[in-house]
Amino acid sequence: MLDFTFYNPTKILFGKGQIAGIAQEIPQDQRILITYGGGSIKRNGVYDQVMAALAGRTVFEFAGIEPNPTYETLMEAVRIARERNIDFLLAVGGGSVIDGTKFIAAAVPFPGEPWDILARHAPIQKALPLGSVLTLPATGSEMNSGSVVTRRATQDKLAFMHPLVQPRFSVLDPSTTFTLPPRQIGNGVVDAYTHIMEQYLTYPVNSPIQDRFAEGLLLTLIEEGPKALATPEDYDVRANIMWCATLALNGLIGAGVPGDWATHMIGHEITVLHGLDHAQTLAIVLPSVLAVKRDKKRAKLLQYAARVWGLTDGGEEERIDAAIAKTRDFFERMGVRTYLRDYGIGSDAVPTLVAQLERHKLTRLGEHGDIDLATSRTILERCVAA
Repeated sequence: MLDFTFYNPTKILFGKGQIAGIAQEIPQDQRILITYGGGSIKRNGVYDQVMAALAGRTVFEFAGIEPNPTYETLMEAVRIARERNIDFLLAVGGGSVIDGTKFIAAAVPFPGEPWDILARHAPIQKALPLGSVLTLPATGSEMNSGSVVTRRATQDKLAFMHPLVQPRFSVLDPSTTFTLPPRQIGNGVVDAYTHIMEQYLTYPVNSPIQDRFAEGLLLTLIEEGPKALATPEDYDVRANIMWCATLALNGLIGAGVPGDWATHMIGHEITVLHGLDHAQTLAIVLPSVLAVKRDKKRAKLLQYAARVWGLTDGGEEERIDAAIAKTRDFFERMGVRTYLRDYGIGSDAVPTLVAQLERHKLTRLGEHGDIDLATSRTILERCVAA
């Protein structure tokens, strides 16, 4: 097992009615800015619960944070937060809202050009405190310090991490997810699944604890994901998926093991150039990454085949092929298509995507740093069609 430091300070309030608990988590004298997306929280009752919990407080609102939050929109929130002397940010929504709010938290007190936080990894000295009310389990942003932001003007999708933007608390009430449309349910499960795979399916470092945790989470998503589509108001199903997505990227299963993240980096470029949902890009890219890097990932692919999919018969190559195929089939069962052609994107898009990777200096991806531009091209070519 590799050396590691693990610390996660986010307090989780899990279960029905837990939104009321935010009243105890935010000091009375704080000026609060609530951030959210397109307004679904006003239709499903979450907004009313939040406002009831914050009754008597000084509260402002900022709506309109997009899926794949944009720098342009977030900077408007930064302006408002500065003008209103905001003390505390409360993100109410899914991972995009939480990611965007993390950037707002860092940008408000930042003395320079806030884009440098992402583009130049400029040091962050302070940030506004924040909490979250999660309504779409997928990214794990509610319990980690990472954020991904897109700048429309330059077609950049970049990430940063900093402990100062880790949520102080996050509310996870599974009942808030009952009204999610099938597309978001499927996307959320695929996103969480891929987060686990990026930390699990690399190479062995004698880490049975992390491996078993990861395999348990994968099996849970395989079992519960289709149920969420079939019975959208099953509280127990939603609870299991919500907690699974949080544990997928809160640092626990990634402690002491190598990470890949090539699927995410390549997927980001597809999103920024073609507008696909984040999870759609992951469903497209992951099977191709596994296929192209099968030799370097062989030991873990065979372990994954046996422990997650029960594939123990036949030769090694046959089992690896079957495990990759079952992964793709699972994503398809969740309603997420797995080829670029399914979204009207052909092989002519590959050179531009490779150029984007080069522009962002993403030329040594993967757990071994051996996914160069030529390998990324091969992966993307496989993504177009079988």
